[in-house]
Amino acid sequence: MTLATLNDVLRPALAGRYAVAGLVVLGWEDALAYVQAAEELGCAVILQAGPGCRKHTPVDVLGKMFRHLAENAGVPVVCHIDHALTLDECRQGIASGFTSVMIDGSMLPLDENIALTQRVVEMARAHGVSVEGEVGTVGYSGGAASATTSAPEAARFERETGIDALAISVGNVHLQTEQQAVINFDALAAVERVTTVPLVLHGGSGIASATRRLLAHEHRVKKFNIGTELRMAFGQALRAAIASQPQEFDRIRLLGSTIPAMREAAKAVLGELAQPAGPKPD
Repeated sequence: MTLATLNDVLRPALAGRYAVAGLVVLGWEDALAYVQAAEELGCAVILQAGPGCRKHTPVDVLGKMFRHLAENAGVPVVCHIDHALTLDECRQGIASGFTSVMIDGSMLPLDENIALTQRVVEMARAHGVSVEGEVGTVGYSGGAASATTSAPEAARFERETGIDALAISVGNVHLQTEQQAVINFDALAAVERVTTVPLVLHGGSGIASATRRLLAHEHRVKKFNIGTELRMAFGQALRAAIASQPQEFDRIRLLGSTIPAMREAAKAVLGELAQPAGPKPD
């Protein structure tokens, strides 16, 4: 079985100086493409069910789908609930078979964020499920502004909650369609000095590929959330399929035609974060 938790994939990444991609899932076709991409490259992958995905498809259905893919894959696959806002959302995810949950209390005062995250960690530990928390606010392109993560708050948050991974805000922004994020390396270094857990950057699509590689291989950022660039690849592939097959009306054929493009887009992301190849033997 290749069903994995965040700890199962991020701890080796920490030791091996590479990172793992958390890929945002919206349906069967993209989830399948992501696992196929990970299998082709021989690396782990994190399948993420965010709020939009959970609103569209019941969580218990998603849990079964994610676990089916994980249990039949040849690489470690994490089944992850992303941006849960409440204890009940996390509880439902765990009951539905997810192996990892992200409790997002970043909009709450720090004390309340810590208290909520503590409760989620206590519940998750009893089920062998890993927990990602967040300190600082990652904003949205054209929307809510970001608030850079405070290193002292990050240190206290890790110490008092017992989380497995910590999402931070250091210039990363959600929903950017171009790679224009400016990473604050001083703020990142300050957090790295006072924390020990793997760090997570949401809004990974807005970070330049070269910067993602640098962060993955030279820093403690071990999970990048990637959604927007994959949705863009899906949209382009679907429009091309419709344009080239104007008489086609079958949903399965039209959506299925996006899988190769989604697989290649996922491979590009997974490949730049994966463990660097060692020196070639003489």
